[in-house]
Amino acid sequence: MTISTISKPHERLAEILAGEMEAVNTLIRTRMASEHAPRIPEVTAHLVEAGGKRLRPMLTLAAARLFGYGGDHHIRLAATVEFIHTATLLHDDVVDESAQRRGRPTANLLWDNKSSVLVGDYLFSRSFQLMVETGSLRVLDILANASATIAEGEVLQMTAATDLRTDEAVYLQVVRGKTAALFSAATEVGGVIAGASEEQVRALFAYGDALGIAFQIADDLLDYQGDSKTTGKNVGDDFRERKLTLPVIKAVAQATPDERAFWERTIEKGRQQDGDLDLALNLMRKYGTLEETRTDALAWAAKAKTALTALPDHELRDLLGDLADYVVSRLS
Repeated sequence: MTISTISKPHERLAEILAGEMEAVNTLIRTRMASEHAPRIPEVTAHLVEAGGKRLRPMLTLAAARLFGYGGDHHIRLAATVEFIHTATLLHDDVVDESAQRRGRPTANLLWDNKSSVLVGDYLFSRSFQLMVETGSLRVLDILANASATIAEGEVLQMTAATDLRTDEAVYLQVVRGKTAALFSAATEVGGVIAGASEEQVRALFAYGDALGIAFQIADDLLDYQGDSKTTGKNVGDDFRERKLTLPVIKAVAQATPDERAFWERTIEKGRQQDGDLDLALNLMRKYGTLEETRTDALAWAAKAKTALTALPDHELRDLLGDLADYVVSRLS
């Protein structure tokens, strides 16, 4: 497979960064081992080796290479980012009582909730060991803050997801926690370790933040109008799971008293019946909230691309711009 035959930006990134990603994967396999608790590598391997695009660690590698970094600390940081991501997935599946992840049974289903939570904790601990090995207090600060923001976002989502008072500002705070915080930290630390200027580091943060928000808004929109074969989710899963995402939040904000009563019954109280999903979709179409959500996702993707203008002219910068376009291209 040559670069010229690859159409998707994350696949082109993977091709360009193949050697470094192999080093990251080797480090991940080494550090997820445990001499005393064999369940740790069993559970971790189930998720780590299930596929996935490895987008977050590739962002770290791309940012470092963009500034001509010649050391190996970016390998440790990319592995750190993937460990944090994997730990949050293990914890999320327990909280959400999920049965499937990346087309396979979740770890909590194959083993149990206790194993998933404790192995997630182990991976968080491993990630901090890797951060410290870089010797950079700045890097430690960025990734520690991101870890706290992720946890805060998950707790906020737990309380806000079924509360009709949740507005777009709270939704954005949740999205920044659950998705954008790790995207922005991944790009930011790549620049920091490579000696980028403060302006460039801020640009990397802004890119990752906007990319993560665009990614999550697109994902939430596809839940209501995506192809289940492509997304791996059934249309309306978020509605059935009583999750207040942006298209619904926008519809609730404009609802008549009768419509609000419908949202209270289905989302807040969870008393759903046949035909409710169709009615919910009709209400979203009535107020144009699906199209508004699409516009928001495109605007965040555009913000990500604008942030890149502060970075050096490089094929990887162009690819990062293509990546921003790609995360919302599914909405066309």
